[in-house]
Amino acid sequence: MQRMTPDTSTSKSSLSVGRAVDWKFAATVGEKLVRPGPPSTDYTRRQVIEQLTEASRSAEVPVREVTGMTEGGEIPEARIVDRPQWIRAATQSMRVMTGGSENPRGFISGRITGAQTGAVLAFISSGILGQYDPFGPGGGELLLVYPNVIAVERQLRVQPYDFRLWVCLHEVTHRVQFRANPWLADHMSGALAVLTEESSDDVAEMVSRLADFIRSRRGDCNGAATDANSNGMIGLLRAVQSEPQRAALDQLLVLGTLLEGHADHVMDAVGPAVVPSVATIRKRFDERRQRKQSPLQRVLRALLGIDAKLSQYTRGKAFVDHVVSTVGMDRFNAVWSGPETLPLPTEIDEPQRWIDRVL
Repeated sequence: MQRMTPDTSTSKSSLSVGRAVDWKFAATVGEKLVRPGPPSTDYTRRQVIEQLTEASRSAEVPVREVTGMTEGGEIPEARIVDRPQWIRAATQSMRVMTGGSENPRGFISGRITGAQTGAVLAFISSGILGQYDPFGPGGGELLLVYPNVIAVERQLRVQPYDFRLWVCLHEVTHRVQFRANPWLADHMSGALAVLTEESSDDVAEMVSRLADFIRSRRGDCNGAATDANSNGMIGLLRAVQSEPQRAALDQLLVLGTLLEGHADHVMDAVGPAVVPSVATIRKRFDERRQRKQSPLQRVLRALLGIDAKLSQYTRGKAFVDHVVSTVGMDRFNAVWSGPETLPLPTEIDEPQRWIDRVL
């Protein structure tokens, strides 16, 4: 299947938000603002790079066996990067995802949005352990950020090689997901094209939506249950979006929740057989996820959607755990058949509804 990316040659795609960002400047700013990695010797750096490269290969076979998905005989090499290299790769990928170009609309506005984007990526870059980029070179690439791996394994006080392999199990699962199911990238591209298209709605209509959102939040204070994606910054974003954009955002949120939850499920299923200290790693890693943050960190996490990302892990894993324990992995894999078999937003927290609908 040919991968679809936003067509920047049409007048419609010229309204893409990605065209408003100077992506080269974003990378430059991000690289200047990025925090240095943890102090380490040349020997440690060489060792972690070699071990992550090896672990990204050795994780592939057990991941394929547990998932029942085969993405081809060849195992692609991961790219081991530092924080500035990750930022540059991220800006290139985001430009593709958002329909951007090498020449942004407006020099001044492009520099401003580029600086903002670079600052955000600089903040995020210190927390990314690995990432599979389906829009990267060669149809997708796996990136592993070695300074962050060193920092977290020291913080958790775990066996370095075990932790490096454990991280690779999660990220390699994402690689298998996308390479075994090429339609996933197409599905993501289509949703992103809608989501990043600049709205033609007038200001009055957007203000009206925002007022409705605020009134609904007041009503929820009385104890009414709310959807997990209707709160915080995601809820605010949805409040000013058009209906097609809301639907596209829902698609991306559900897909992200499924992919992250599935990867966490696979990581735990594979772990005991190949990672001797997996129980200790999981316990300490989960404690780190829940650790209290300073007020400033909490605000930044909310603004950047990091807390929503953590929710994806727990909600998605609970969905996959339930379905697999109920019907087995082979039948669960029906979820990868196409967009119509992905969970609906209402099914993520009620997996039996997905089972009843799809199986």
